[in-house]
Amino acid sequence: MYKKDGQEYFIVDAHIHLWDASEPNLKNIHGKQFIDCFYDYHRNLSPEEEVWDYDLYTRYSADRLMKDIFEDGYADHAIFQATLLNDFYNNGFGRTEESLALAQMHPNKLTYNHAYDPRNEEAGLEQLRRDAERMNLQGVKLYTAEWFGDSRGYKLDDKWSRRYLEECIELGIKNVHVHKGPTIRPLDKDSFDVGDVDKVATDYTDLRFVVEHVGLPRLEDFCWIATQESNVYGGLAVAIPFIHTRPRYFAQIMGELLYWIGEDKILFSSDYALWTPRWLIEKFVDFKIPEDMTEYAPITLEQKKKILGLNAAALYDIDVPEHLRLDEPAGQSGVEVAAGAKEAVAS
Repeated sequence: MYKKDGQEYFIVDAHIHLWDASEPNLKNIHGKQFIDCFYDYHRNLSPEEEVWDYDLYTRYSADRLMKDIFEDGYADHAIFQATLLNDFYNNGFGRTEESLALAQMHPNKLTYNHAYDPRNEEAGLEQLRRDAERMNLQGVKLYTAEWFGDSRGYKLDDKWSRRYLEECIELGIKNVHVHKGPTIRPLDKDSFDVGDVDKVATDYTDLRFVVEHVGLPRLEDFCWIATQESNVYGGLAVAIPFIHTRPRYFAQIMGELLYWIGEDKILFSSDYALWTPRWLIEKFVDFKIPEDMTEYAPITLEQKKKILGLNAAALYDIDVPEHLRLDEPAGQSGVEVAAGAKEAVAS
């Protein structure tokens, strides 16, 4: 929980990682390219005092994660978003078993979302069923630009991808997080295009699609999709650190998101360890739309509370202490209001 000026904020960091990009885990040059690109984002968008040593950045401990997110970073809950990258790393990029064990050890603090690749076809479906049961999955994280042999990406509306989305519905997995943001070397930019989200969101209304990184650099495309599809949400990972390096650009991002999709469908995400959450939360609570950017309304206290945690709490049925919920307007239940959720979230 974060406190400032007499206000308390329930914090859910909706996108974190525990990764291994250390030299022994590199399968080829592409694994090195990937983590180096991550480190460039980290180094160039973080305050100087928040920049990590490169070797630490490639592999950090679970204890460091818990300290950065919960002790120093104010979070009440955080959600692992797995990344596989099996073509680049010997044991995969994400430390699956360690992350899962940590979430099972701290169920009131951590949720684990695993990943799948529909190009594994029937064998992958069987694995998804096993993973859903063993990991108690509420969500999955997809990387449509991930390499798979000769394939350098897939579309959410491909035949096998649709089959996996249908299986998610059968398994009760409601939250589908999709990386649709800036490219990461050596992945292909066009494989992160947001257009396929529009198709599957229309066809699978029982699922909620969280577009990570709000589609950047395709923010306008994302907004047009998310404003017409009630089950499409935006994760602020990668967008929010611009609050430090380019605050007017961040104001534009937030202004467009609030205008088009509203405060109920935006989720705070640090993308740890790309960035640590403490400074992001502090700067976001203090942030104001510049007065001369008159096309955008000011960001309200209620909007900030929803974005920082209450919206994600609604998607994942995370209990919010009563004193941290928003006041209940007529015609809405306390649970809906606590999470700042629209009817689409409760369905």
